[in-house]
Amino acid sequence: MVLGPDPRSWPLALRVVLVTTLLSIVALLAVGAYLSSVIADGLYEQRRDRVLEETLEVTSDLTDTLTQVSGATTTQHQDAVRAFVQSSGGQGGGDRREVALVPVETTGNVFPVASSDGTLFDEVDAEFAAAVAENPETMSWRSIGRENPSGRVDPALLVGTRVIVPGAGSYDLYLVYSMQEEQETLAFVQRVILGGGGVLMALIIGIGTVVARLVTTPLKRAALAAEKMAAGDLTSRVEVSGADELARVGQSFNHMARSLEQKVDDLTELSHLQQRFVSDVSHELRTPLTTIRMASSVLDSQRAELPGELQRTVELLVAQVERFDVLLGDLLEISRFDAGAAELEAHREDLNALMERALDDVRPLAAARGCRLEVQLSGVDVRAVVDARRIDRVLRNLLTNAIEHGAGHPVLVQTGADDEAVAVVVQDFGRGISPEDAQHVFDRFWRADPSRARTIGGTGLGLSISVEDARLHDGWLQAWGQEGEGAVFRLTLPRRPGAVLTRSPLRLERPFDLRAMEAPGSATPTGEIRIDPGQLPSLEDDHDAEQSGGER
Repeated sequence: MVLGPDPRSWPLALRVVLVTTLLSIVALLAVGAYLSSVIADGLYEQRRDRVLEETLEVTSDLTDTLTQVSGATTTQHQDAVRAFVQSSGGQGGGDRREVALVPVETTGNVFPVASSDGTLFDEVDAEFAAAVAENPETMSWRSIGRENPSGRVDPALLVGTRVIVPGAGSYDLYLVYSMQEEQETLAFVQRVILGGGGVLMALIIGIGTVVARLVTTPLKRAALAAEKMAAGDLTSRVEVSGADELARVGQSFNHMARSLEQKVDDLTELSHLQQRFVSDVSHELRTPLTTIRMASSVLDSQRAELPGELQRTVELLVAQVERFDVLLGDLLEISRFDAGAAELEAHREDLNALMERALDDVRPLAAARGCRLEVQLSGVDVRAVVDARRIDRVLRNLLTNAIEHGAGHPVLVQTGADDEAVAVVVQDFGRGISPEDAQHVFDRFWRADPSRARTIGGTGLGLSISVEDARLHDGWLQAWGQEGEGAVFRLTLPRRPGAVLTRSPLRLERPFDLRAMEAPGSATPTGEIRIDPGQLPSLEDDHDAEQSGGER
């Protein structure tokens, strides 16, 4: 598992364990440091109190010894002091101590300084000696470190006090008590704390892992169920056990899933009812419409013999009957797509030939609107396996829409092909559509401007049917445009149905430059301009992925 730089992208279980571990380490370090400090202070204070008690005993013994030899000779006095120092210092074990006796004033009996360890005087500096002299009735102490024979520095406690013996003089008594045993005890306790902390950390990590799994496992199940639902499996449910908060989440999810499944079933059934209603109504209206059309034909054939007002009425009647017939045909076609009954009757066709046929159908309309057609047919092989009837309907819809919305400006028609697909682009320079509107132009009965009436009797279903025709061929029908500049529609078809399109031979997003349309070309008898491909701006192949563009 590769972890990203952002901790928020890590798995929840890992983050729970890591946070628990880090917080536990901080807590254990704080508790361990506190316990170590408290135990060290306790050992020190306990050892200090015992040392002070022992020092009082040594002071009392020294006073008794000096009192006994107060009238003795100097030699006897010195021998008694040395014997006392040697007997009081140099003890082994954890209570090892060293003693030094320094005379301050005597009654005339002068003897050298006595010490059980000559290095002891290295620990007594002027500051400590002054502290002992200033407080003759109390004991002074401080912690020191003494180097042992192995070179290691051991902790010790230096104690000093002044002993005054009437008739024998005053003496400064210094004692050094080893605290090695307490240091070893503290080190042992610290090792125990570290070992216990390590064991506790392992337990905490294990507990954190178990807890994280208890929390994340139901969430993973819920996520998996949600992914299945998103993929279309509305029967997916979360396994619920227990009655805790996570179980409530699972129950709520299952309740939501059941409600959503019911809503989808209701909407699906409603959609089927609507589709069946449209199909049934369309079929049922065919019979009376046929009768009405026959009657309107009879009236239209006798229109010249009718009064002027009735002539206009008959003309309107025939036009509306024809429009009604087209609407019923479109509704029937939509119902076939909705029912999944639409089928291809595909054969190998030349896209240029299909385009020429569609151009023949729309030339009268273009001439009536004063719209010049700029045609650029590809010189390469543009044959593909298609349903000629459906593709012809798509091309006529694209051309009719471009002429209607082109506001009299030229309409560019271009074909192209590559090894995988063939394509048609129809570009107008009229009112245009916004990128937002391009997402809805495939919607049934949708208009970019609802206030605008249709001028050529469209049903609002032509381009919806066209996009279904394109999808039936496993192709794309896409739209793009700019408001006030124009719109571009592109039909892309695979060479053979079933192939997966990855690109289109023609560009969808392109400039709206009318000057490019003024390039010299060959005029046809209909006023149509045939443009040589080399005379247009570069329209090289692009790598557009399939977009969700729509039509007006």
